[in-house]
Amino acid sequence: MCDTLTFYKALSEPTRLTSLLLLSQHGELCVCDLMEALALSQPKISRHLAELRKHQLVVGERRGKWVYYQLHPALPEWMRGVLLTTVKHNPAMLPAFEPMALSLTCCEENQ
Repeated sequence: MCDTLTFYKALSEPTRLTSLLLLSQHGELCVCDLMEALALSQPKISRHLAELRKHQLVVGERRGKWVYYQLHPALPEWMRGVLLTTVKHNPAMLPAFEPMALSLTCCEENQ
């Protein structure tokens, strides 16, 4: 499991921080959702998610062409609490967007 220092290092990088905050709020998101929310390319998003996976902060599940991510189920409560507190006190850090995976437009069209 991710140690304390690695967790805070992950939070120090804006793309990884925002990805974790989005996942803490939406539960599960497709890579295409994160691409839209962060206005970044798929390779860039995937590189950051791979780093988060490596440190067991997130888990991914492949469904067709896309991978869906969520916070690691074994992520300690205090780490989840840091993410939730960050969102609560800094709502402007989260981009306003509607997850495309919910409407299936992105994920179905690109299968």
